[in-house]
Amino acid sequence: MEKITMTRRKMLRMSGVAAAAIPTAHVLLGSNALADELPHLSPDDAMAAALGYVHDTTTVDKAANPRHENSQVCSNCALVQGGDDEEWRPCAIFPGKLVSANGWCKSWAPKAS
Repeated sequence: MEKITMTRRKMLRMSGVAAAAIPTAHVLLGSNALADELPHLSPDDAMAAALGYVHDTTTVDKAANPRHENSQVCSNCALVQGGDDEEWRPCAIFPGKLVSANGWCKSWAPKAS
């Protein structure tokens, strides 16, 4: 049996090739192809619960989040990606999961104008 050794240099080269393939796959498959495969973020997820994530901004606990306004939604947050027509979108805070366009969490930040 042949032993396979992986040097740091070889590993970095391989990971660079893999990273370069991700944008290509995104273009070839379409912007929604990768996002459609991701699960929706559950408010029960540990990180989501810690940040007070909800699927509907109108259900935010005002006592726990006094600065919250109903106009603050994931769709107008600087951390959320995706198109304006998408109900569920990727978010930088919750990698590998989709958030509701009408959702909210304590990390909400306004998009730059």
